Amino acid sequence: MNKGTIWTILGVIVAVVVAFWIVNVLFSVLFWLFKLAVVAVVALIVFFALRALFRSRT
Repeated sequence: MNKGTIWTILGVIVAVVVAFWIVNVLFSVLFWLFKLAVVAVVALIVFFALRALFRSRT
C-alpha cells in the first residue's frame, strides 16, 4: 500500500464520520422544528376553544 492509498482511505473514513454527524444534527433540528410546529398548532386550537368557551358564557 502506498502513501496515497492510505490518505484516500483515511479521507473516506473522515468524510463518512463527518457526513454521519451532519445528518444526525440535521435530523435533530428538523425534529425540533416539527415538534415546535405541532405545539404551535395545538396551542392555537386550545386558545380559540377557550376563547369561544368563555365568550359564550358571558
